[in-house]
Amino acid sequence: MLKYIFGFFLLIGLAIAGWLYTLYDEIKDDVYKVVNYAPKQSTQFFDKNGILIANTFVGENREYVKYDDIPAKIIEGLVAIEDTQYFEHIGINPDAISRAIIKDIKARAFVEGASTLTQQLIKMLVLSREKKLIRKVKEALLAIRLETILTKEEILERYLNHVYFGHGYYGIRTAARGYFNKDLYELSLKEMAILVGLPRAPSFYAPTKNLKISLARANQVITRLNTLGWINKDQYENAIKEVPKIHKQTLTKNKAPYIIDYVLKTLKDDIPDIKSGGYKIKLTIDLEAQEIARKALRLSHEEAVKRDLNFRNRSKNPDDDSYIKTLNGAVVSIESSTGKILALVGGIDYKKSMFNRAVQSKRQPGSAIKPFLFQTALNEGLNPASQLVDISRTYNYRVDGVNKKWQPKNYGGNFKGVVNLRESLVSSRNLATINLVTDTGVDIMYKGLESYGFKDLPADLSITLGSMSVTLLELSEYYSVFANNGTQVKPYIIEQITNKAGETITFEPQTKEVNTPEQTYLITSILKDVVNRGTARRAKVSGIELAGKTGTTNKNVDAWFCGYSPSIQTIVWFGNDNNTPMRKTETGGKIAAPVFSYFNKNYLESHPEIPRTFIKPAKVYSSKINGKVEYYTETSPLPEIEIEIPPENPDEEVIEF
Repeated sequence: MLKYIFGFFLLIGLAIAGWLYTLYDEIKDDVYKVVNYAPKQSTQFFDKNGILIANTFVGENREYVKYDDIPAKIIEGLVAIEDTQYFEHIGINPDAISRAIIKDIKARAFVEGASTLTQQLIKMLVLSREKKLIRKVKEALLAIRLETILTKEEILERYLNHVYFGHGYYGIRTAARGYFNKDLYELSLKEMAILVGLPRAPSFYAPTKNLKISLARANQVITRLNTLGWINKDQYENAIKEVPKIHKQTLTKNKAPYIIDYVLKTLKDDIPDIKSGGYKIKLTIDLEAQEIARKALRLSHEEAVKRDLNFRNRSKNPDDDSYIKTLNGAVVSIESSTGKILALVGGIDYKKSMFNRAVQSKRQPGSAIKPFLFQTALNEGLNPASQLVDISRTYNYRVDGVNKKWQPKNYGGNFKGVVNLRESLVSSRNLATINLVTDTGVDIMYKGLESYGFKDLPADLSITLGSMSVTLLELSEYYSVFANNGTQVKPYIIEQITNKAGETITFEPQTKEVNTPEQTYLITSILKDVVNRGTARRAKVSGIELAGKTGTTNKNVDAWFCGYSPSIQTIVWFGNDNNTPMRKTETGGKIAAPVFSYFNKNYLESHPEIPRTFIKPAKVYSSKINGKVEYYTETSPLPEIEIEIPPENPDEEVIEF
């Protein structure tokens, strides 16, 4: 009889063994999902000083960490509370399985699990969470196989990087930065205990939701460590008492959304997985400068709103906010010598409008175009002391066979008859500029503008008043010729990209020589006067030399200030998003120049090391003319004779466009 019973059980055993072998053979390759673990990882963006600007991710916000960078106490805490025999077992714990089976039989249900950390990792990455016997068997078989391929440390590395810690945080480093604003090595024992206690029920134990419960769970971890003798009495008592500060913050931590949007758009074609590929991207941005620029733009906008409100309170239509309701602005600040973008603000409030006016909006530069025209004239042999005709002229032209007239005016409607080149630009005199363009030659001026990068220029004299369209970023590139002593730099925002494998790509400045330093200094000397005593007096800052030009388009649709210090260039724009006119009070000098002033004043306070004065090239000479000191070069010698004012005769001047 015993022989038959033994045979029966032997057959049963062989059948089970055969079944297990067949099952194992079917699923054994599934273990490579764990072996070849390649999770989605958040891409991180840092400013020039290594400060985190933002995280981007798709689905799972995860910052990967190597096992060697995980503090030992985190490993001990996890093992103590989840799988004390982890470093001794082969992937499964027979004693724990036996205890769980007995409890499950008594309850006639799956009431207790016996999963090791290895099994939990298998369950997360390979199998479902469904409580069925077949799933538990597969889990055990794969866990045993996994431990023959990976080391215990490699398994723990995968576990701690994959597991969910609540509040949208995947992986222990992400959770540490999210909950405590710390890296792993900065955590206290209590903070570590909070983290390792979370995987059991992350949504329930998350400290941002249930702090008391989270602390109680952490105390269980600490007590277990003490029971095992893995911490001493003092460590235990101090940790039990501690109540860490918990941070509840957005997952992206995006401090500069206009910038991150721009960078993602720039990289998406070349790096399709840019959001979730675990890249470390160092930007040229200085977060301090970014915040100063953002605040400067907002303050000037608030002042414009106040001016509009005061005007409406005195008018017959106090509720008519049509002139101000779509008012917005943008700022781009670059390092003049390299083109590195230090600050880029695409609007007053990103939450209200994600449209990036610094890179997406094309607007007319107005009088901000004049330095390019005057530089071209200087390169043709004129001097800052050369006299220009500042009188009204009428230009007749035809469009589709129809005769038309153009009668440009100076701001304010007056004219001086004769004014030298310097004073013409300092006062931004339209009539003198138009006469300068016609006298120098429209073709020459076209070629001059094209040499700076301007495109799609209108085929008429309106180029004199800046009627072409440019983005803020494009104008930053063009103006860099003046700010960088004749060498144009292309603004760029990405300095370095490092992938998950540690491979790094570094970006370098792109430059183009357009003018000589000597000729460029002549314009800088004039633009300094624009700030000191001209249309941009609101741009002045005590203790530093600044140069720049205001720009206001027809009917005050656009208002600009384009300026630079000896090391930093900043371009500011204001206008209504719907291209309607602003109030007549909102000129480049009124609304844009104060932004430039605020930025330079505040940035200078925290960076006293930046250069304060422009350096005059050796081949720029000076002499007195009409009692005033004027600069000259070999290309732009001092004028020898004065010009006569031609009589105004509109009927004699006909220009075909």
